[in-house]
Amino acid sequence: MRATGGPGVGEWPARLPPVAVDLLPGVVVLAAMVAVRLAEAPESGGPLPAGLALAAVIAGSLAARRRWPLTAYAIGTAGLAVEALWVGPGQLTPFANLFGVYSLGLYATPGRAVLGTLLVPPGVLAHFAPRDQSAAAPVAVVFVWLLVWAVGYGTARRHREARERRALARREAVLGERVRIARELHDIVGHSVNAMLVQAGAGRMVLATEPERTRELLLSVERTGRDALAELDRLLGVLRAEEGGGKGEVGDGVDEDWAGLGRLLRPLADAGLTVRLRVAPDARDLPPDVRSSVHRIVQEALTNALRHGRARTAEVTVRRQDDGDGRTLLVRVVDEGDGPVPHYRPGRGLRGIGERAAALGGHVEHGGAVGGGFALSVALPLR
Repeated sequence: MRATGGPGVGEWPARLPPVAVDLLPGVVVLAAMVAVRLAEAPESGGPLPAGLALAAVIAGSLAARRRWPLTAYAIGTAGLAVEALWVGPGQLTPFANLFGVYSLGLYATPGRAVLGTLLVPPGVLAHFAPRDQSAAAPVAVVFVWLLVWAVGYGTARRHREARERRALARREAVLGERVRIARELHDIVGHSVNAMLVQAGAGRMVLATEPERTRELLLSVERTGRDALAELDRLLGVLRAEEGGGKGEVGDGVDEDWAGLGRLLRPLADAGLTVRLRVAPDARDLPPDVRSSVHRIVQEALTNALRHGRARTAEVTVRRQDDGDGRTLLVRVVDEGDGPVPHYRPGRGLRGIGERAAALGGHVEHGGAVGGGFALSVALPLR
Protein backbone atom coordinates (compact mmCIF):
# COMPACT_ATOMS: atom_id res chain seq x y z
CA MET A 1 0.00 0.00 0.00
CA ARG A 2 1.45 3.29 -1.09
CA ALA A 3 2.03 5.92 1.57
CA THR A 4 0.43 9.32 1.19
CA GLY A 5 1.49 11.12 4.33
CA GLY A 6 4.50 13.06 3.07
CA PRO A 7 5.24 15.37 0.18
CA GLY A 8 4.33 14.12 -3.28
CA VAL A 9 6.73 13.33 -6.06
CA GLY A 10 5.85 16.58 -7.79
CA GLU A 11 7.19 18.62 -4.85
CA TRP A 12 10.79 17.64 -5.51
CA PRO A 13 12.99 19.94 -7.59
CA ALA A 14 12.29 19.59 -11.28
CA ARG A 15 15.98 19.02 -12.01
CA LEU A 16 15.86 15.59 -10.29
CA PRO A 17 13.49 12.96 -11.69
CA PRO A 18 11.57 10.92 -9.07
CA VAL A 19 13.56 7.75 -9.81
CA ALA A 20 16.82 9.57 -9.12
CA VAL A 21 15.43 10.97 -5.87
CA ASP A 22 14.52 7.42 -4.79
CA LEU A 23 17.73 5.69 -5.83
CA LEU A 24 20.42 8.28 -5.13
CA PRO A 25 20.56 7.94 -1.31
CA GLY A 26 20.55 4.15 -1.57
CA VAL A 27 23.39 4.14 -4.10
CA VAL A 28 25.49 6.55 -2.04
CA VAL A 29 24.92 4.59 1.18
CA LEU A 30 25.64 1.27 -0.54
CA ALA A 31 28.94 2.57 -1.99
CA ALA A 32 30.02 3.90 1.40
CA MET A 33 29.02 0.72 3.29
CA VAL A 34 30.81 -1.54 0.79
CA ALA A 35 33.96 0.60 0.97
CA VAL A 36 33.98 0.48 4.77
CA ARG A 37 33.23 -3.25 4.85
CA LEU A 38 36.07 -4.00 2.41
CA ALA A 39 38.48 -1.85 4.44
CA GLU A 40 37.53 -3.66 7.67
CA ALA A 41 37.50 -7.18 6.20
CA PRO A 42 41.09 -8.13 7.15
CA GLU A 43 40.56 -7.06 10.78
CA SER A 44 36.93 -8.00 11.48
CA GLY A 45 37.16 -11.57 10.37
CA GLY A 46 33.45 -11.67 9.64
CA PRO A 47 32.02 -13.29 6.52
CA LEU A 48 32.55 -10.70 3.79
CA PRO A 49 29.86 -11.97 1.34
CA ALA A 50 27.20 -11.86 4.06
CA GLY A 51 28.27 -8.36 5.06
CA LEU A 52 28.09 -7.12 1.47
CA ALA A 53 24.67 -8.74 0.97
CA LEU A 54 23.31 -7.10 4.11
CA ALA A 55 24.73 -3.76 3.00
CA ALA A 56 22.80 -4.13 -0.26
CA VAL A 57 19.59 -4.93 1.66
CA ILE A 58 19.98 -1.99 4.05
CA ALA A 59 20.89 0.48 1.31
CA GLY A 60 18.21 -0.91 -0.99
CA SER A 61 15.54 -0.30 1.63
CA LEU A 62 16.29 3.42 1.40
CA ALA A 63 15.29 3.39 -2.27
CA ALA A 64 11.76 2.40 -1.21
CA ARG A 65 11.53 4.88 1.67
CA ARG A 66 9.05 7.16 -0.11
CA ARG A 67 6.81 4.59 -1.75
CA TRP A 68 6.63 2.06 1.12
CA PRO A 69 8.14 3.86 4.16
CA LEU A 70 7.01 1.41 6.85
CA THR A 71 8.09 -1.67 4.89
CA ALA A 72 11.38 -0.02 3.95
CA TYR A 73 12.16 0.85 7.56
CA ALA A 74 11.23 -2.65 8.74
CA ILE A 75 13.57 -4.21 6.16
CA GLY A 76 16.38 -1.80 7.02
CA THR A 77 15.99 -2.45 10.77
CA ALA A 78 15.94 -6.22 10.20
CA GLY A 79 19.13 -5.91 8.14
CA LEU A 80 20.73 -3.87 10.92
CA ALA A 81 19.82 -6.51 13.54
CA VAL A 82 21.08 -9.45 11.45
CA GLU A 83 24.30 -7.62 10.63
CA ALA A 84 24.96 -6.73 14.27
CA LEU A 85 24.22 -10.23 15.64
CA TRP A 86 25.84 -12.48 12.98
CA VAL A 87 28.32 -10.36 10.99
CA GLY A 88 29.29 -7.52 13.28
CA PRO A 89 27.94 -3.97 13.67
CA GLY A 90 28.72 -1.79 10.67
CA GLN A 91 29.99 1.72 11.15
CA LEU A 92 27.54 3.31 8.68
CA THR A 93 24.52 1.12 9.29
CA PRO A 94 23.15 3.28 12.18
CA PHE A 95 23.25 6.36 9.94
CA ALA A 96 21.31 4.52 7.23
CA ASN A 97 18.77 3.44 9.84
CA LEU A 98 18.52 7.01 11.14
CA PHE A 99 17.75 8.20 7.62
CA GLY A 100 15.14 5.47 7.39
CA VAL A 101 13.38 6.47 10.63
CA TYR A 102 13.25 10.09 9.46
CA SER A 103 11.71 8.95 6.16
CA LEU A 104 9.21 6.85 8.11
CA GLY A 105 7.90 9.93 9.92
CA LEU A 106 7.98 12.05 6.77
CA TYR A 107 6.38 9.78 4.15
CA ALA A 108 4.19 7.26 5.97
CA THR A 109 0.56 7.86 6.75
CA PRO A 110 0.06 9.02 10.37
CA GLY A 111 -1.08 5.61 11.62
CA ARG A 112 1.74 3.70 9.93
CA ALA A 113 4.30 6.27 11.03
CA VAL A 114 3.32 5.79 14.68
CA LEU A 115 3.27 2.00 14.26
CA GLY A 116 6.78 2.08 12.85
CA THR A 117 8.20 3.59 16.04
CA LEU A 118 7.71 0.18 17.70
CA LEU A 119 10.62 -1.08 15.57
CA VAL A 120 13.07 1.48 16.94
CA PRO A 121 13.89 -0.11 20.37
CA PRO A 122 14.44 -3.69 19.03
CA GLY A 123 16.74 -2.41 16.29
CA VAL A 124 18.80 -0.30 18.66
CA LEU A 125 19.06 -3.12 21.24
CA ALA A 126 20.18 -5.56 18.54
CA HIS A 127 22.86 -3.14 17.39
CA PHE A 128 24.27 -2.80 20.91
CA ALA A 129 23.87 -6.48 21.86
CA PRO A 130 27.38 -7.62 20.82
CA ARG A 131 28.91 -4.83 22.89
CA ASP A 132 29.36 -4.85 26.65
CA GLN A 133 27.96 -1.43 27.45
CA SER A 134 25.65 0.11 30.00
CA ALA A 135 21.99 0.67 29.27
CA ALA A 136 22.51 4.42 29.05
CA ALA A 137 23.87 4.29 25.49
CA PRO A 138 20.91 2.35 23.94
CA VAL A 139 18.41 4.53 25.79
CA ALA A 140 20.10 7.70 24.52
CA VAL A 141 20.15 6.36 20.95
CA VAL A 142 16.46 5.42 21.12
CA PHE A 143 15.70 8.96 22.29
CA VAL A 144 17.68 10.47 19.40
CA TRP A 145 16.00 8.13 16.89
CA LEU A 146 12.52 9.09 18.13
CA LEU A 147 13.47 12.77 18.06
CA VAL A 148 14.52 12.48 14.40
CA TRP A 149 11.30 10.59 13.65
CA ALA A 150 9.33 13.41 15.29
CA VAL A 151 11.05 15.96 13.05
CA GLY A 152 9.99 14.01 9.96
CA TYR A 153 6.47 13.48 11.30
CA GLY A 154 6.05 17.17 12.10
CA THR A 155 7.29 18.17 8.64
CA ALA A 156 4.77 15.81 7.02
CA ARG A 157 1.99 17.24 9.14
CA ARG A 158 2.84 20.78 8.05
CA HIS A 159 2.86 19.64 4.42
CA ARG A 160 -0.56 18.04 4.81
CA GLU A 161 -1.99 21.13 6.46
CA ALA A 162 -0.58 23.33 3.69
CA ARG A 163 -2.17 21.10 1.04
CA GLU A 164 -5.49 21.19 2.89
CA ARG A 165 -5.34 24.98 3.08
CA ARG A 166 -4.63 25.20 -0.64
CA ALA A 167 -7.49 22.81 -1.42
CA LEU A 168 -9.84 24.79 0.83
CA ALA A 169 -8.78 28.03 -0.84
CA ARG A 170 -9.46 26.50 -4.26
CA ARG A 171 -12.90 25.31 -3.16
CA GLU A 172 -13.73 28.73 -1.73
CA ALA A 173 -12.55 30.38 -4.95
CA VAL A 174 -14.78 28.09 -7.01
CA LEU A 175 -17.78 28.75 -4.77
CA GLY A 176 -17.12 32.48 -4.85
CA GLU A 177 -16.88 32.38 -8.63
CA ARG A 178 -20.17 30.51 -8.87
CA VAL A 179 -21.87 33.08 -6.64
CA ARG A 180 -20.41 35.92 -8.69
CA ILE A 181 -21.54 34.40 -11.99
CA ALA A 182 -25.00 33.65 -10.59
CA ARG A 183 -25.30 37.23 -9.36
CA GLU A 184 -24.27 38.64 -12.74
CA LEU A 185 -26.66 36.34 -14.60
CA HIS A 186 -29.45 37.37 -12.25
CA ASP A 187 -28.67 41.03 -12.87
CA ILE A 188 -28.51 40.63 -16.65
CA VAL A 189 -31.22 38.07 -17.37
CA GLY A 190 -33.53 38.54 -14.39
CA HIS A 191 -33.80 42.30 -14.63
CA SER A 192 -34.28 42.30 -18.39
CA VAL A 193 -36.89 39.55 -18.32
CA ASN A 194 -38.81 41.30 -15.55
CA ALA A 195 -38.79 44.56 -17.48
CA MET A 196 -39.87 42.78 -20.67
CA LEU A 197 -42.74 41.09 -18.86
CA VAL A 198 -43.96 44.39 -17.44
CA GLN A 199 -43.64 46.07 -20.85
CA ALA A 200 -45.45 43.21 -22.60
CA GLY A 201 -48.22 43.29 -20.00
CA ALA A 202 -48.66 47.02 -20.44
CA GLY A 203 -48.78 46.57 -24.20
CA ARG A 204 -51.45 43.91 -23.92
CA MET A 205 -53.64 46.21 -21.84
CA VAL A 206 -53.56 49.05 -24.42
CA LEU A 207 -53.39 46.90 -27.54
CA ALA A 208 -56.96 47.66 -28.65
CA THR A 209 -57.15 51.30 -27.57
CA GLU A 210 -53.65 52.75 -28.06
CA PRO A 211 -51.87 51.12 -31.02
CA GLU A 212 -49.09 53.70 -31.05
CA ARG A 213 -48.37 53.15 -27.36
CA THR A 214 -48.40 49.40 -27.99
CA ARG A 215 -45.87 49.89 -30.78
CA GLU A 216 -43.58 51.86 -28.43
CA LEU A 217 -43.81 49.16 -25.78
CA LEU A 218 -43.00 46.40 -28.29
CA LEU A 219 -39.99 48.39 -29.50
CA SER A 220 -38.92 48.75 -25.88
CA VAL A 221 -39.24 44.97 -25.38
CA GLU A 222 -37.05 44.43 -28.43
CA ARG A 223 -34.49 46.98 -27.23
CA THR A 224 -34.39 45.46 -23.75
CA GLY A 225 -33.86 42.00 -25.21
CA ARG A 226 -31.01 43.23 -27.40
CA ASP A 227 -29.36 44.97 -24.47
CA ALA A 228 -29.67 41.79 -22.39
CA LEU A 229 -28.06 39.73 -25.14
CA ALA A 230 -25.22 42.26 -25.41
CA GLU A 231 -24.67 42.14 -21.63
CA LEU A 232 -24.77 38.35 -21.63
CA ASP A 233 -22.27 38.21 -24.48
CA ARG A 234 -19.99 40.57 -22.53
CA LEU A 235 -20.23 38.36 -19.44
CA LEU A 236 -19.41 35.20 -21.38
CA GLY A 237 -16.54 36.97 -23.10
CA VAL A 238 -15.03 37.98 -19.77
CA LEU A 239 -15.40 34.43 -18.44
CA ARG A 240 -13.63 33.02 -21.49
CA ALA A 241 -10.84 35.54 -21.04
CA GLU A 242 -10.45 34.47 -17.39
CA GLU A 243 -10.31 30.80 -18.40
CA GLY A 244 -7.59 31.64 -20.89
CA GLY A 245 -5.53 33.55 -18.32
CA GLY A 246 -6.78 37.01 -19.31
CA LYS A 247 -7.17 39.84 -16.88
CA GLY A 248 -10.25 41.70 -15.74
CA GLU A 249 -13.32 41.07 -13.71
CA VAL A 250 -16.99 41.09 -14.49
CA GLY A 251 -18.03 44.72 -14.38
CA ASP A 252 -14.75 46.15 -15.77
CA GLY A 253 -15.43 48.40 -18.71
CA VAL A 254 -19.21 48.58 -18.03
CA ASP A 255 -20.97 51.86 -17.31
CA GLU A 256 -17.86 53.98 -17.32
CA ASP A 257 -19.86 57.04 -16.16
CA TRP A 258 -23.18 57.85 -14.56
CA ALA A 259 -24.76 58.31 -17.98
CA GLY A 260 -24.42 54.55 -18.35
CA LEU A 261 -26.86 54.11 -15.49
CA GLY A 262 -29.54 55.63 -17.66
CA ARG A 263 -29.14 52.79 -20.16
CA LEU A 264 -29.66 50.25 -17.38
CA LEU A 265 -32.78 52.06 -16.15
CA ARG A 266 -34.31 52.73 -19.56
CA PRO A 267 -36.33 49.46 -19.65
CA LEU A 268 -37.81 50.34 -16.26
CA ALA A 269 -38.78 53.78 -17.48
CA ASP A 270 -40.38 52.22 -20.56
CA ALA A 271 -42.37 49.97 -18.23
CA GLY A 272 -43.82 53.00 -16.42
CA LEU A 273 -41.43 53.70 -13.54
CA THR A 274 -40.40 57.34 -13.18
CA VAL A 275 -36.99 57.63 -11.53
CA ARG A 276 -35.49 60.76 -10.01
CA LEU A 277 -31.71 60.26 -9.93
CA ARG A 278 -29.66 62.54 -7.68
CA VAL A 279 -25.90 62.02 -7.75
CA ALA A 280 -23.82 64.45 -5.71
CA PRO A 281 -20.88 65.99 -7.63
CA ASP A 282 -18.34 64.52 -5.22
CA ALA A 283 -19.82 61.03 -5.75
CA ARG A 284 -19.37 60.92 -9.52
CA ASP A 285 -15.69 59.95 -9.51
CA LEU A 286 -15.67 56.42 -8.04
CA PRO A 287 -13.42 53.37 -8.43
CA PRO A 288 -14.63 51.08 -11.24
CA ASP A 289 -15.61 48.22 -8.91
CA VAL A 290 -17.63 50.54 -6.65
CA ARG A 291 -19.30 52.28 -9.57
CA SER A 292 -20.28 49.00 -11.22
CA SER A 293 -21.69 47.65 -7.94
CA VAL A 294 -23.68 50.84 -7.33
CA HIS A 295 -25.21 50.61 -10.79
CA ARG A 296 -26.26 47.00 -10.21
CA ILE A 297 -27.59 47.77 -6.74
CA VAL A 298 -29.73 50.62 -8.06
CA GLN A 299 -30.96 48.50 -10.96
CA GLU A 300 -31.95 45.66 -8.62
CA ALA A 301 -33.66 47.97 -6.14
CA LEU A 302 -35.73 49.68 -8.85
CA THR A 303 -36.64 46.37 -10.49
CA ASN A 304 -37.96 45.16 -7.13
CA ALA A 305 -39.88 48.42 -6.72
CA LEU A 306 -41.58 47.93 -10.10
CA ARG A 307 -42.16 44.21 -9.86
CA HIS A 308 -43.03 43.66 -6.20
CA GLY A 309 -44.10 47.12 -5.03
CA ARG A 310 -45.93 48.15 -8.22
CA ALA A 311 -44.32 51.55 -7.76
CA ARG A 312 -44.70 54.30 -10.35
CA THR A 313 -42.12 56.69 -8.94
CA ALA A 314 -38.82 56.22 -7.13
CA GLU A 315 -35.94 58.40 -6.01
CA VAL A 316 -32.26 57.42 -6.08
CA THR A 317 -29.71 59.39 -4.07
CA VAL A 318 -25.95 58.82 -4.23
CA ARG A 319 -23.61 60.91 -2.09
CA ARG A 320 -20.45 60.78 -0.03
CA GLN A 321 -20.36 61.11 3.72
CA ASP A 322 -17.50 61.79 6.10
CA ASP A 323 -17.47 59.65 9.22
CA GLY A 324 -15.02 58.79 11.93
CA ASP A 325 -13.46 55.92 9.97
CA GLY A 326 -13.09 57.74 6.68
CA ARG A 327 -15.14 58.35 3.57
CA THR A 328 -18.35 56.40 2.92
CA LEU A 329 -20.57 56.28 -0.14
CA LEU A 330 -24.28 56.26 0.67
CA VAL A 331 -26.77 54.89 -1.85
CA ARG A 332 -30.46 55.27 -1.03
CA VAL A 333 -33.40 54.10 -3.12
CA VAL A 334 -36.93 55.00 -1.99
CA ASP A 335 -40.06 54.12 -3.95
CA GLU A 336 -43.70 55.08 -3.46
CA GLY A 337 -45.11 51.63 -4.05
CA ASP A 338 -47.08 49.26 -1.89
CA GLY A 339 -44.23 48.74 0.57
CA PRO A 340 -43.21 45.47 2.20
CA VAL A 341 -45.73 42.93 3.38
CA PRO A 342 -45.80 42.21 7.14
CA HIS A 343 -42.92 39.99 8.28
CA TYR A 344 -41.36 40.03 4.82
CA ARG A 345 -38.13 38.12 4.23
CA PRO A 346 -35.40 39.21 1.80
CA GLY A 347 -35.52 37.43 -1.54
CA ARG A 348 -32.77 36.65 -4.01
CA GLY A 349 -32.51 40.24 -5.18
CA LEU A 350 -31.98 41.75 -1.72
CA ARG A 351 -29.56 38.97 -0.84
CA GLY A 352 -27.60 39.77 -4.00
CA ILE A 353 -27.44 43.44 -2.99
CA GLY A 354 -26.15 42.36 0.43
CA GLU A 355 -23.48 40.18 -1.18
CA ARG A 356 -22.31 43.02 -3.41
CA ALA A 357 -22.11 45.41 -0.47
CA ALA A 358 -20.32 42.85 1.72
CA ALA A 359 -17.74 42.22 -1.01
CA LEU A 360 -16.78 45.90 -0.75
CA GLY A 361 -16.88 45.93 3.05
CA GLY A 362 -20.25 47.71 3.27
CA HIS A 363 -23.64 46.96 4.76
CA VAL A 364 -27.31 47.22 3.75
CA GLU A 365 -30.50 48.33 5.51
CA HIS A 366 -33.98 47.96 4.04
CA GLY A 367 -37.61 48.14 5.08
CA GLY A 368 -40.73 50.23 4.85
CA ALA A 369 -40.30 53.91 4.02
CA VAL A 370 -41.90 56.75 5.98
CA GLY A 371 -45.25 57.50 4.40
CA GLY A 372 -45.38 54.21 2.50
CA GLY A 373 -43.26 52.45 -0.05
CA PHE A 374 -39.93 50.71 0.37
CA ALA A 375 -36.53 52.14 1.30
CA LEU A 376 -33.10 50.65 0.68
CA SER A 377 -29.88 52.15 2.07
CA VAL A 378 -26.39 50.91 1.23
CA ALA A 379 -23.18 52.20 2.83
CA LEU A 380 -19.92 51.42 1.02
CA PRO A 381 -16.51 52.41 2.43
CA LEU A 382 -14.21 54.36 0.11
CA ARG A 383 -10.51 53.75 0.63
